[in-house]
Amino acid sequence: MAQQRNRVRIIAGKYRRRLLPFPDVDGLRPTPDRVRETVFNWLADRVENADCLDLFAGSGAMGFEAASRGARKVVLVEKSRTALQCLRDSKQLLEAAEVQLHSGAAEDYLARSAERFDLIFLDPPYALTLLPALLPKVGRMLKAGGCIYIESDRPEQFAGWRVLKEGKAGAVRFALLAAESSE
Repeated sequence: MAQQRNRVRIIAGKYRRRLLPFPDVDGLRPTPDRVRETVFNWLADRVENADCLDLFAGSGAMGFEAASRGARKVVLVEKSRTALQCLRDSKQLLEAAEVQLHSGAAEDYLARSAERFDLIFLDPPYALTLLPALLPKVGRMLKAGGCIYIESDRPEQFAGWRVLKEGKAGAVRFALLAAESSE
């Protein structure tokens, strides 16, 4: 059982069943398998050939799962040097050419990037309560018809966003959001 500690499993796609390590970093908690499976079932028709952003990559669970399921490009942004090194190692292990790594704070990436994405995974450390402040900034990076995955430990309400799907697993609350003006 100790061998499974600090490992995340890719659920489906070309990297399925691969176990990826992640470090002990304060605030890093990979999205549970059950939640990822639900979310990627919701996204089944949206992931293939999508451009994806995992803004608080951490373990890389959401980003590598998207890559495994056929995303064209997956950008992983991570501030922790320790976590970033694990992400580099996982990218190399999987030979995941579609994955791009960016070192630094999510806020800095948002300020300097003009890229636009079909799917954005927004799962900051819960204790920081960043979702309300980040959503408007990430919204400008969303392509028409795109959606944002959010994860939190508390109920959230967001003006300007429509909830496409939502769920709860234990203390984890998660949802797919679309801009109110999109389809």
